Amino acid sequence: MVESSNEHSGKSFGSKEIACAAVRIALTSDRAEEKQLQAEFNQSGIYTAAVDYGGEFINSVMKIVERAVVSSKREGLIHESHAEEGAVAGATREALTQIMPKALGLNVGGKIGIARHKDHISVCIYFGIGLLHLNEVAIGLGHRVV
Repeated sequence: MVESSNEHSGKSFGSKEIACAAVRIALTSDRAEEKQLQAEFNQSGIYTAAVDYGGEFINSVMKIVERAVVSSKREGLIHESHAEEGAVAGATREALTQIMPKALGLNVGGKIGIARHKDHISVCIYFGIGLLHLNEVAIGLGHRVV
């Protein structure tokens, strides 16, 4: 799926559009909606992946980064290279640092959305944070260029 030249309608997207795609894929409510949105993005040359996650925040940070990288490889957004894996990991860590002040010591649950077009990669983390039904909602967003 990763392409070096744009085969789709000659349109090029920048960091803003790719970040928006990552947010939109992270906000999907179920797998059917996620797959439909992925198909729409694929037609325009934006490739996406998403993965659900839940657990205690502090103990989960490395697992969240790992899941983002693995799902990006599985969906063909990145190749198995240091630079591309590092870009996804770095963008994920950036997104996590934005959520960290609200999430420390609490449970989180939600979805990680990743989007790529050419050299732009964005990762959005959309989590409910808290206990029981007393949740706060947070979005973190990171971007890297490969």
